Amino acid sequence: MNGLFETMTRDGHEQVVFCSDATSKLRAIIAIHDTTLGPALGGVRMRPYRTDEEALIDVLRLSRGMTYKNALAGLKLGGGKAVIIGDPAKDKGEMLFRSLGSFVQSLNGRYLIAEDMGIGVEDMMCIMKKTKWVCGLPTSIGGSGDPSPFTAFGVLRGMQACVCEVFGSDSLEGRLIAIQGLGHVGYTLAELIHKEGARLICSEPINADAAEKVRDELGATIVGEDDIYDVECDIFAPCAVGGILNDQTIPRLKCKIVAGAANNQLAVGTRDGLALVERDILYAPDYAINSGGVINISVERDPGGYSADMARSKVAQIYDIMTQLIDTSKLEGIPTHEVADKLAKAMIERGRQAAR
Repeated sequence: MNGLFETMTRDGHEQVVFCSDATSKLRAIIAIHDTTLGPALGGVRMRPYRTDEEALIDVLRLSRGMTYKNALAGLKLGGGKAVIIGDPAKDKGEMLFRSLGSFVQSLNGRYLIAEDMGIGVEDMMCIMKKTKWVCGLPTSIGGSGDPSPFTAFGVLRGMQACVCEVFGSDSLEGRLIAIQGLGHVGYTLAELIHKEGARLICSEPINADAAEKVRDELGATIVGEDDIYDVECDIFAPCAVGGILNDQTIPRLKCKIVAGAANNQLAVGTRDGLALVERDILYAPDYAINSGGVINISVERDPGGYSADMARSKVAQIYDIMTQLIDTSKLEGIPTHEVADKLAKAMIERGRQAAR
């Protein structure tokens, strides 16, 4: 990647670690964006990136997003992320995760690792054999367990705040919601939405079983991967990869709200955020409403021990965060994603001033 140091300086990254181990065939990158508010917390994801540069761009964007996510959620945590270059369906192995754990341990607590896309609890247990800086472990050993249900619940609360603004009531009864991606979070979100009385249209190009299950059990209509952008609906919920809101897809949207779990949904923040405003589509900034998982993990670090009830109570407050973003957006005349960035930066700066 040309200009790596310039990119790190511009976006405020503190450290980028390239991890390579010939024995385990590990190829990974750890990015620590900002530790002003506390150690950098962020999950590790495993994807068959097409190039090393693609992986680097992803981890830099994701780690920056984690800083803002944790700050906006009011957590005493900074932002970081790790990516493993490989296919989670065939390239996993205990040696690979133990090797990554050794790299995490070498950072001496600056980076707290948790699970993300392509990674499961059993993988985290392998990482834990080499480092103590692991979060999101099973409840059976005192951890907070799978963060996906809390992430999905937070997105639901964010949706409800948006629906209240657009339609005058936060009820999802009878609303039509299009979900893109039925992974752990996307499927759980579909279940929650169904319980609220909404109708579902979903796309899932990889996991045919998940698509069949959501159709048979939740009555969802299944459409193609590309067709989801053209669906007439109340809410479009991106729950897969990032960068899907761009100058090709935004003109196709037929919704009043975009609110989903995917990270980095705006391909180009300022341009695509404004494009949504111009189309009179209310955007729920991704890191503002998908923070339920990290909020849940933060409770794991509570001196009194983990409490699922406390975690759920804190995640429920995402409704209030989203309402604040909407109100400030209207008051100041700026898009919601800019409001979120502004508030997150202000929280980080307050932490920086307090540390001096």
